[in-house]
Amino acid sequence: MSAAEAYTALDRLKEPPVDQTNTSDIVDLFVIGGGINGCGIARDAVGRGLSVELAEMNDLASATSSASTKLFHGGLRYLEYWEIRLVREALIERETLLRAMPHIAWPMRFVLPYHRGMRFDGDTPTSKALGVVMPWLKGRRPAWLIRFGLFLYDNLGGRQILKGTTSVKLAGTPEGAPLEDRFAKAFEYSDCWIEDSRLVVLNARDAEARGAKINVRTKVVSAEQKDGIWQVTLDPQDGPARVARAKMLVNAGGPWVGEIIRNTVRINSTEGVRLVRGSHIVTRKLYEHDKCYFFQGEDGRIIFTIPYETDFTLIGTTDADHPDPGTAPVCTPQEQDYLIDFASNYLKQDITKDDIVWTYSGVRPLYDDGASSATAATRDYVLTVDQSAGAPILNVFGGKITTYRRLAESAWEQIAPFFDNGAAPWTAGVPLPGGDFPVDGVEALQTRLQNRYRFLTQEWSGRLIKAYGLDAFAVLGDAKDAADLGQSFGATLTEQEVTWLVEKEYARTAEDIVWRRSKLGLRMTPPEVQALDEWLANRG
Repeated sequence: MSAAEAYTALDRLKEPPVDQTNTSDIVDLFVIGGGINGCGIARDAVGRGLSVELAEMNDLASATSSASTKLFHGGLRYLEYWEIRLVREALIERETLLRAMPHIAWPMRFVLPYHRGMRFDGDTPTSKALGVVMPWLKGRRPAWLIRFGLFLYDNLGGRQILKGTTSVKLAGTPEGAPLEDRFAKAFEYSDCWIEDSRLVVLNARDAEARGAKINVRTKVVSAEQKDGIWQVTLDPQDGPARVARAKMLVNAGGPWVGEIIRNTVRINSTEGVRLVRGSHIVTRKLYEHDKCYFFQGEDGRIIFTIPYETDFTLIGTTDADHPDPGTAPVCTPQEQDYLIDFASNYLKQDITKDDIVWTYSGVRPLYDDGASSATAATRDYVLTVDQSAGAPILNVFGGKITTYRRLAESAWEQIAPFFDNGAAPWTAGVPLPGGDFPVDGVEALQTRLQNRYRFLTQEWSGRLIKAYGLDAFAVLGDAKDAADLGQSFGATLTEQEVTWLVEKEYARTAEDIVWRRSKLGLRMTPPEVQALDEWLANRG
C-alpha cells in the first residue's frame, strides 16, 4: 500500500461508519477470516439454517491456506507423537473429501526409501518409550517400526478407496531410478493431493449459494458488544466503512487469531497461538514417474518431493518458529539450502539453486501447547468460546487442511447451543461446486469436454477439469472456437475464464488468478501477468 492509499484509508476510518443494518439485518454468525477454516465453518453453519456473513481482509486463501504442502494426509509422523485421534480423523477424512471434490483432489502414491540412518526427531513419546525398552536403538527408526506405523496408517481410518502399503525393491524400477544406488528397499503408501486455494474458494462459493454473504478485501477494524449484539466495523477496500451486527463471532483469523483477540475484539485471554513457518521450493521436474517421495533426514525431520503442475517438482516443508503475523513469511536462503541439501542426499542428480523456479512460505497458526520445538507442536485444533465481552466469540486455534470439515462440525457443537439449533451434520460427501461426479470419473469428464469443445488441447482440457470439474462447461459456455473466449492472456488463460473467476470466484487481481485460483504464474511471462492486471483494472 502506498503512503497516499494509507492516508486515504485512515481518512475513511475517521468518518463515522455507515450503519446499514436494522434489527432484521442482524446475522446469527459473523466469521472473521477467509481461509479454509473460516470458509468451512461458514458453509457448515449456513447449511444448518443460520444466517452467516464472512469477511476476509485480503483475498480468500491469501495466507496459510494457499501455502500448504497441498496434501490430504493423515500425518504419518504424528503417530510418533501419539496423536492417534488426530491421525484417525484425518485418515477418515481423506476419502470423505475425495468423494466430494474429485476435480481438485486425487490419490497419490508415496515412496519412503528405507536406510539404517533414520532417526527420531527429538524426544517424541515413541522414541522415549523405545529408549527405555530397547536402549540399543539409540534413537533410530528401525524398519519394523516404520512398517508397523504404516500398518496403523492403512487401518485406522477404514480405508476403502485408497491402496494399502506395499514393499518395493528399488533396483531396476522407475521408483528407484532417481535415487542413489545405496537405497535398495522402500515402502509405498497412499495419501491424496488437494488444490488448497481452490478448496477454500469452492467452500466460499457453496456457502454463498446457500445464503451466506462473503466479503473479500474487507478488514474487520473492531468488534464491540452492545446489548448482547456484536457491532462489527468493516473497512472494505472498495467502499465506505460500515457496521455489521451479529449474535456471535467466529475468530478464524489464522495467524492473526491472537491479534483479533487482543486488538480487534479486545478481550483478555490466556490462550495463545504458536506461529510456525513452513517453506517450500518448486524446481524443474526431477524425475519422470508420477509418485511422491517421503524422505527422512538424519535430523529426524521429513520432507516430500511431489510431482507438480506436470513440469515441476514441489519440495517441502521446513518447520521454524515465526515472529509475528505482520512479518510476511518467505522461504529464506537458508531454508532453500536446507531443502536442496536434504533432497540431494537421496537423489542421484544433485539439485542446485539454479533449478528453483519458485518458492513460497506460509505460517501455520498452531495452538501454543508449550512444545519444545516447532516440529513437536501439536497440529490438532483447539476451539474455545469466550463470553467475557457480553456476547459469544468462538476462537479457532490450529488445525490442518485435511480436517477442515471435521473442524467445522466441531465448531458447530460450540455454536449450536447459542441458537437452540439441533440441525444434523450434513457436509460429509456433499459435493463442492463442480465436483458432482465419480472419484474415478476425471478422464471420462475430460473426454466429454474435448468432444464438446474441439479446439481444446489435451493439456488445456485437463487443466480446466482439474480446476472446475463440471463447471468447466459453464466456464466455456457457447464458445465454438478459441476466439470466442476473448482475449488470450497466455498459458491457455482467456478473457472468458477470467470473467468467471471475477464474477463467481471473488478474484480481483492478477495475483489472485495466476497464483491462487491457478498456478499459471509458473508458465506466464511477467508482461503477460502485467497485461492481465491492466485488463482487470480497466474492467471497472
